[in-house]
Amino acid sequence: MNLAMLKPGEKGKITKMGALGSLKRRLMDMGVLVGEEVQVEKIAPLGDPIEVTIKNYQLSLRKKEAEGIAVEVVK
Repeated sequence: MNLAMLKPGEKGKITKMGALGSLKRRLMDMGVLVGEEVQVEKIAPLGDPIEVTIKNYQLSLRKKEAEGIAVEVVK
């Protein structure tokens, strides 16, 4: 399952980063790291961007970026 598949209000734990190069570095600099818990806050009407909360701050990701982040659902 990837981050883009979560619905608003659902939480997930990041298990794998599929992004490469500068995108991976940028995401890691923003705190998107393996083992971190992320919650989807809202999704734009057309599905892009996706707003998430990670480490107590809000972050907007493009759907394509979110699809490269593998998560497991946390209840």
